[in-house]
Amino acid sequence: MLQPFDALVVNKQEGQFSVKLEKITLQDLPEGEVLIQVQYSGVNYKDSLATIPKGNIVKTYPFVPGIDLAGVVVSSKDPRFQEGDEVIATSYEIGVSHFGGYSEFARIPAKWIVPLPKGLTLKEAMIFGTAGFTAALSIQRLEENGVTPEMGKVLVTGATGGVGSIAVSILASLGYQVEASTGKESEDDYLRNLGAATIISRDEVYDGEIKVLGKQKWAAAVDPVGGEPLASVLSQIQYGGSVAVSGLTAGTKVPTTVFPFILRGVNLLGIDSVYCPMEIRLKIWNRLATDFKPANLEKFIQQEVTLQQLTDVLPTLLKGQARGRTIVKL
Repeated sequence: MLQPFDALVVNKQEGQFSVKLEKITLQDLPEGEVLIQVQYSGVNYKDSLATIPKGNIVKTYPFVPGIDLAGVVVSSKDPRFQEGDEVIATSYEIGVSHFGGYSEFARIPAKWIVPLPKGLTLKEAMIFGTAGFTAALSIQRLEENGVTPEMGKVLVTGATGGVGSIAVSILASLGYQVEASTGKESEDDYLRNLGAATIISRDEVYDGEIKVLGKQKWAAAVDPVGGEPLASVLSQIQYGGSVAVSGLTAGTKVPTTVFPFILRGVNLLGIDSVYCPMEIRLKIWNRLATDFKPANLEKFIQQEVTLQQLTDVLPTLLKGQARGRTIVKL
């Protein structure tokens, strides 16, 4: 039996909310066929929401957040995984209703686990994490809908965030002309180093006015932002183009019309990284280890932190202060 180990525990008792490092045991972990010694996790917007009282992520307390984890199998009741195997676990209920990656050990259902592909280290897997997986899934869906580099510029909104940063780099490495949108003027050099051909302000995407149909600017877009900016993007996509949407940082309401769809044949592609079928999930992770893998993944790391530092780091995402990826080394 393992000795008590560290985990970041979110709790709510008698109206008192707390987020702190605690010692827990294997008996505290939820059911699952595979016990993993976690080596790395990541910091995502959803993780930050899980650590505030009204984040609407966690349903029961006490709870261990962290929607991403990568580590080594300690024991397994499933024949697909053996002691010593290196694995990835992201999405599904991890970090939402099932204890997540902010713990030195995690017990995960086997059907949620991906073997670490050749070509990736555990650290690299968490540099990607859910953000990188979502970016890659978005790009694959664009490809499946006929988007090619020859068609013209591809817009990436929220380009300094986790999804946006990795999308910029993958698209550029595939030969696309990437136009990156950001509200952070200080990050131009960062985005150019990722491969952005041009950089525009978020006001150039959405200036507060949504036209029924605007000038056709982009062949496609990767959009982790949603809301009114998404409606504006749709009105400016070229004939037959596609928009892959995966987020809602600008809101959930999209006040568009049918005209981009029925007059320009625009495709709106919903990207779900949470319940993405395992067959597709395996394909995406293998592409992240091969043709989707940008050079020097370390450039995406804003910072590498410990469990002890998480309470200071998590609020930065809610304040819009994050750039690229923050990973957690356990």
